[in-house]
Amino acid sequence: MKRSLMLVAALAAFASQAVLANADLAKAKNCMACHAVGNKVIGPAYKDVAAKYAGQAGAEDRLTQKVLKGGSGAWGAVPMPANAQVSEAEARTLVKWVLSLK
Repeated sequence: MKRSLMLVAALAAFASQAVLANADLAKAKNCMACHAVGNKVIGPAYKDVAAKYAGQAGAEDRLTQKVLKGGSGAWGAVPMPANAQVSEAEARTLVKWVLSLK
């Protein structure tokens, strides 16, 4: 029983560190200049993105490309610019993080 509790605590700590690490990545890549987790800034709130794309097949791949190449029209008139400073692996990590927000 004690081992199980320790394992659960370790997994919870790891999961929270992963979420914080991805928020830190979003800050480091300047994503937070236009986005926030819970409210619209220039672009949509990440929680709104997660809700819009929840359960959609191919959403991770589509959003990864949008992070890399930019896009427009999905959230209004303001376009999202391409992000040359973000690698494909970083974009995928960011998208997975965003889609995990509820």
